[in-house]
Amino acid sequence: MTIEPSHSAAIRIPAAAGVAPQRAPRLPPALVQAGQKVFWACLSLGLFAGIWEFCWAAGWADPKLLPPPHIFLGDIVDQAKFFNTVSRWQVGVGQDAGPSPAMAILYTVLATTGRVFAGLAIAAMLGISVGIAVRYFLPVERLILPTVTLLAPVSPIAWLPVAIFLFGIGNKPAIFMVVIALLFHMILATITQVDGVNRNFINVARTMGASKRQTYSRVIIPAILPQLFVVLRFNLFGAWMVVLVAEATGVGYGLGQVIMLGRNTFNPSLVFFTIVLIGLLGFGCDWVMRQMQRKLLYWAPQGAESLRGL
Repeated sequence: MTIEPSHSAAIRIPAAAGVAPQRAPRLPPALVQAGQKVFWACLSLGLFAGIWEFCWAAGWADPKLLPPPHIFLGDIVDQAKFFNTVSRWQVGVGQDAGPSPAMAILYTVLATTGRVFAGLAIAAMLGISVGIAVRYFLPVERLILPTVTLLAPVSPIAWLPVAIFLFGIGNKPAIFMVVIALLFHMILATITQVDGVNRNFINVARTMGASKRQTYSRVIIPAILPQLFVVLRFNLFGAWMVVLVAEATGVGYGLGQVIMLGRNTFNPSLVFFTIVLIGLLGFGCDWVMRQMQRKLLYWAPQGAESLRGL
């Protein structure tokens, strides 16, 4: 006769009296998720830089025209002195005077970032207000919408001479260029979002006795804000593109001016170093916008995160 071992008869070693079994500490889920995002971001950037370095090592890229990352990133101290355009513009001093290279980079970065956000805020407020007014008042629609549709396809570069004619040289033409590049698209996006609001929401509001003003303020505007915030994030990248062009011609200092300086002096390391700075700034600004979207528009779905579990 064969005796089969039973699971209940398994030998167990009892834990010592008064000693609780120790478990491995668990990290908070938010920290784990943030670590995974940082890991994949570093892996993505490392893969891109690795391909660039491989092309340089294989002799496919000329280091004088396309210097690899280890060259222009390792030459930060020498490249930082070219950011001293802010002191030359404001004070009119020579190349060796003015703030330290680190402070010159900080001034230049803050100046460009301030112009981007100033233009983006003005364009957002005007665009959303005008877009809602177009659908709220019929005379406003008949007077403004044809002009907006006519001016929307015009390239922002075409407005550069107008900006210089109106505001001269300084911060104002750069901010104006950002506003004019985003304004018409924000108006049309707002109108499209208002037209796309679920009619059931509006019918329920009317059934409950809401006036036209209450329907817009409590139903339509909250319904369109999530998508408008997405449009605003996309326009943020457009604002960075436009402000660099404006700074290259109509402003005495800024990241766009530094890129033009690198082009005029045939310094590709300076150009690529500035491109890296712009990419980091754009990534950081987009991250700030996404955090604001999650905090302010908490009722809206979070895109792919809400669909990945299906």
